[in-house]
Amino acid sequence: MSFDLNNLIRENIKNLKPYSSARSEFSGTAKIFLDANENSFGSPLMKWYNRYPDPLQWELKKKIGAIKKVEAENMLLGNGSDECIDLLIRAFCNPQQDNIIICPPTYGMYEVYANINDVPVKEVPLTSPYQLNLEALEEAVDGNTKLIFFCSPNNPTGNSLDREDIEMVLNNFDGIVVVDEAYINYSRQRSFITELKDYPNLVVMQTFSKAWGLAALRLGMIFASKEIVEVLNKIKPPYNINQATQELALKALDNLQDVNKMIQETVKERDVLITALNSLPLVQKTFPTDANFVLAKMDNATAVYNYLKGKGIIVRNRSNVLLCEDSLRITVGTPDQNTQLIDALKDYKKD
Repeated sequence: MSFDLNNLIRENIKNLKPYSSARSEFSGTAKIFLDANENSFGSPLMKWYNRYPDPLQWELKKKIGAIKKVEAENMLLGNGSDECIDLLIRAFCNPQQDNIIICPPTYGMYEVYANINDVPVKEVPLTSPYQLNLEALEEAVDGNTKLIFFCSPNNPTGNSLDREDIEMVLNNFDGIVVVDEAYINYSRQRSFITELKDYPNLVVMQTFSKAWGLAALRLGMIFASKEIVEVLNKIKPPYNINQATQELALKALDNLQDVNKMIQETVKERDVLITALNSLPLVQKTFPTDANFVLAKMDNATAVYNYLKGKGIIVRNRSNVLLCEDSLRITVGTPDQNTQLIDALKDYKKD
């Protein structure tokens, strides 16, 4: 592999002069801020909310970095992982010219943001046990392939992709490999964050939406080389992470023990849910999962989905997704929620 980041960056992005605030240019101690046309008299909510937030979220990044063992300079925070996906595609893919590769079934927003940015998408489906097809990936890559997205643990299947397969791609692909680890906290697999120093073409995405229980905050994380992060910082909105989100995330990071307890409870309840689902006649099988959800193949999944919806229980019907025919994706709930789900499925009667 001959990885050269400079060959991947769009020319207009290379030449882009990013927006710069006077505050980000100032490194001394200031007493009076009259630079950003803020309301100097305060806010009806909290007095300091009249000021723009730190555009690079240094305090928050340093606190995350202490937990993840990553330098703050190797990190970009996004308005959810979705903004991170969008930034990656916009930074490296020329519309109608470059392409990305995805491996369905997988997270749908990779394709959505490629379509928004008018970037062609190549699909290399997973094999039947939901693993990478390395030969097909190699054939799909061409001179205009800039990004390959892997979701591991994968959504909607729940399983982790073989680590050696991902490393094989990292070692042989001249573009950027994005490993989306939204569900890594529920897995026994080691995060690819530990491999950042070995692979300059690696980008790892994580999120506060799942294990941290902060989906409403919309806070995603990118971990990558300083060079990649610098490119993304050029094009991200100046104040993409608001002050309230930064403050709440900082408080959450002080409660790591509570988060770990929730993860343990979720994994325990996941095992209970899988056992209960497999005991039901209408469930053909459940697939191995390292996430906080279970993919279950049903007899007529759409009918079961509609039945549960009528009972006020909402799951995700994945029957129209490649390799997930007649399958429902079921999030692990609380013990009471899971009991209500199983009781409802026990009462289900085929038409």
